[in-house]
Amino acid sequence: MARFLPPESFGAATEDLSLLPFNFERAGAKQYLVANLVGDFIRLTEDELTRLVDLRIRPGDGLYEKAYAAHLVSGVSQNAQRQLLAARLRSRMSFLQQMTPLHIFVVTLRCEHSCPYCQVSRQSTDRSRYDMSEETAMRALDIAFASPAARIKIEFQGGEPLLNFPLIRTIVTAAKARSGKQVDFVIASNLALLDDAVLSFCKANNILLSTSLDGPADLHNKNRPRPGANSHELAVAGIQRAKEVLGPDRVGALMTTTEASLNRVDDIIDEYLRLGLDGIFLRPLSPFGFAIKTKQFAKYDAKNWLAFYERGLRRVLKINRQGTPFREFYAALLLTRMLSDRPIGYVDLRSPAGAGLGALVYNYDGSVFASDEGRMLAETGDDAFRLGHVEHDSYNSLILSDKLIGAISSSLTQCAPECSTCVYESHCGADPVYHHATQGDALGIKPLSAFCARQKGIMGLLLDILENSPEDAAILRRWAAA
Repeated sequence: MARFLPPESFGAATEDLSLLPFNFERAGAKQYLVANLVGDFIRLTEDELTRLVDLRIRPGDGLYEKAYAAHLVSGVSQNAQRQLLAARLRSRMSFLQQMTPLHIFVVTLRCEHSCPYCQVSRQSTDRSRYDMSEETAMRALDIAFASPAARIKIEFQGGEPLLNFPLIRTIVTAAKARSGKQVDFVIASNLALLDDAVLSFCKANNILLSTSLDGPADLHNKNRPRPGANSHELAVAGIQRAKEVLGPDRVGALMTTTEASLNRVDDIIDEYLRLGLDGIFLRPLSPFGFAIKTKQFAKYDAKNWLAFYERGLRRVLKINRQGTPFREFYAALLLTRMLSDRPIGYVDLRSPAGAGLGALVYNYDGSVFASDEGRMLAETGDDAFRLGHVEHDSYNSLILSDKLIGAISSSLTQCAPECSTCVYESHCGADPVYHHATQGDALGIKPLSAFCARQKGIMGLLLDILENSPEDAAILRRWAAA
């Protein structure tokens, strides 16, 4: 069998044309943004779009060449275009070959911080009630090792996971004693309890640290109060000590945007630069836990946050233009989707969603959830995404549970109302837990969805920069290629 089609297969079609799948939306008075099956964008005038849809185009008229190069039309019996799109789509969806690579162990719900936006509804007391037992941990480890992925990541979360550090040691040791998988470890900690013993164990076991840093001291301490009012001091000391002991690339930080952050994006970015971090992830609040109880989530909307994000992104680009490499990590993830066919594992940008297929969450009490947001929802009494329990469920029974299949079915952007016809569909994902929490429906009403507004807003901003700011576009393309 020939491995390549003959050259004439790629020439201009001399027969009747057919349309290939594409989506479009109005992008001005007489202009449309059009995306093919794998999300390559092209702009067409209203007249061009009408002629394209009516197939009133022929070789040599300019529009034919434009549409053919953008994979919007093909000859009726010409297969090369379709095969190329199929190969690219297969590459973009290949994350499905690595089933459930992430396993989150909530080793305790206790925390000594009292953040008003805490999404997990942390507890401050009662170790016996809110700490994961060793027996539960070992059962969870059995499930994690039964997942098909050859390489898995075990992430320890809380509460504050270092309050149950002895169990982390036990889980890491037990996981490393098992064979058959490569295992990476991450501890998501506020670093307030970080000491030499923890750092030594992390170094010996190549454990990555992830922490929270909301900005300069006054803002961080306001967002993340603790006894002593020194959460910023401890977080900064922890980041610096971890960089020294583990290496500069073995500790990362995330920020959460509160109402108090909205006018402080320059201060927040400056703090990350001051600490020598290589980028920032500008994150909105999530609608779970104390963020709902204390009404923090309702204090700004998607429009406010997008304005904050754009100021931050343009500031980050200016920093790069001045010679300092520094990334906005969410933009980098989206650009990887928009400018390449590489699959990414980020659960918010996947279809089907990463719930269960991308991650399983083992709560301190043995309950198993389809996502971290699902267990956050459960702490406020909603078990919609609780899949089962480590005592009586296996990996297969969890993955094949009706709840997970229902959630996955609601997360397919390729067939969901509004998503399936959206010009950004190829690069977006669905978040059934978010829409269940905010709209009471896992599918969601997308025109009313802040998740949808943020995704479309950021991608529109990135497209504008790519098309109209050559120097910044070169920076964005480097991020996508990294």
